[in-house]
Amino acid sequence: MTGITEQLADFAAGLNPAKLPEEVSARAALLIFDLTGIMVRARHDAESTPSLIRAVERLGMHHGECRVLGDNRGYSPTAAALINGTLAHSLDFDDTHAAASLHSSAPILPAALAAAEMTKASGRDLIAACVAGYEIQVRLSYALNPSDHYDRGFHPTATCGVFGAAAAAGKLLGLDAAGIVSAFGIALSQAAGSMQFLADGAWTKRSHVGQAAANGLICATLAAEGFRGPKEAFEGNWGFLKGYSPQPEPERAVENLGEKWETMELAVKPYPSCRYSHAPLDGLIALRQAHQITPEEIQSVEVGVSSTGHKLIGAPEELKTNPVSVVDGQFSMPFCAAVVLSEGNLVWDDYPTHLKNSSTLDLCRKVRTLVDERAESVFPREMSGSVNLKTSRGDFQTFIEVPKGEPGNFMSEEEFRNKFDGLCQPYLNENRREEFSDSLLGLEKAEEVASGFSMSTMEGN
Repeated sequence: MTGITEQLADFAAGLNPAKLPEEVSARAALLIFDLTGIMVRARHDAESTPSLIRAVERLGMHHGECRVLGDNRGYSPTAAALINGTLAHSLDFDDTHAAASLHSSAPILPAALAAAEMTKASGRDLIAACVAGYEIQVRLSYALNPSDHYDRGFHPTATCGVFGAAAAAGKLLGLDAAGIVSAFGIALSQAAGSMQFLADGAWTKRSHVGQAAANGLICATLAAEGFRGPKEAFEGNWGFLKGYSPQPEPERAVENLGEKWETMELAVKPYPSCRYSHAPLDGLIALRQAHQITPEEIQSVEVGVSSTGHKLIGAPEELKTNPVSVVDGQFSMPFCAAVVLSEGNLVWDDYPTHLKNSSTLDLCRKVRTLVDERAESVFPREMSGSVNLKTSRGDFQTFIEVPKGEPGNFMSEEEFRNKFDGLCQPYLNENRREEFSDSLLGLEKAEEVASGFSMSTMEGN
């Protein structure tokens, strides 16, 4: 019987852009568009970016022909993948997969983009490579059981992402199935990503996603040059699944492979915070608008999420109600709730303003995060949440089963454009943004990938 490593490699190598279902290709193009705006903004505004760029310069990796979004100079392929991957996850505004409990595009698109520039690949080729990466990354998380993987302290976006990145890059570099098997085997020694950043708001959640992108590209390139990796990267006795999960389910990695497209299950974020906070934020915004609720009349707020979500955005309560850094805020349900109750929305520019706002922080301490049994009952199929607002005028409740941006409540192209404009507006004028958006949304027709991403800076900047 063919092992799962070989089956996944066969799938990636054999994925024909011309035979990819039209809806899958179109969805992937939207995901690529969404991530591009995030990377442009993070290149300029994420507080972790300057040190990242200085490190790349010190390592001598800032000379080359590969693009970093929002930057007008060329970088080596590895540096471009590292920087773009880190930028992609620096705002925590990138796409998610509820059941696999991870982000997909952040480690995969940057590796694929660098490989596409190396090989002068077409837009269709880039899209197909990303889909191959998405499908493999998500299925590996299923096979690990993401809750068990998290409990061991791992971040599946990065640990599974390096394999998705290797598959995407390998496909663009022209690897056959045997070559992708080797790339997977090499990547086995690069699968990393610790959740320890939650303890103190460190920036490593961003960097280890960038490292997954860069390492995936390196692994694919090594394999392309004949370097051999072990053949059973996933199912072997010392392979990924047995090493990273107490009770893996290997068969889930290949279940309905090529028939059920997990790419269609990816969700996008309307708010730059942990995805588990989004259903409650939808609910809070709706209640605030419907009942004209003001912060001054709020007595207490109870927010309910799944137990997995509670671990990330609700506990420990002392930390979540006293955020200091942007990362703290992104993973604090109380803080995010306080901002939307104050502003009616949550955008990236709210973090520097509200982390130092005493009124916001006072409101933050009125918010309790609990495990909601209704949310738990539909998890991981849905990332639902409940809200119970107690005010001086009375109580208001709601339950949001499907948050905005999930496949069952997806964003429209206009909403994607609005998000893109909001992110890029400080650095690209209106004409440039419109031209850039049109180029990215027409990526499938691009004969060479570089043309679709060539407008991420203003001319002369």
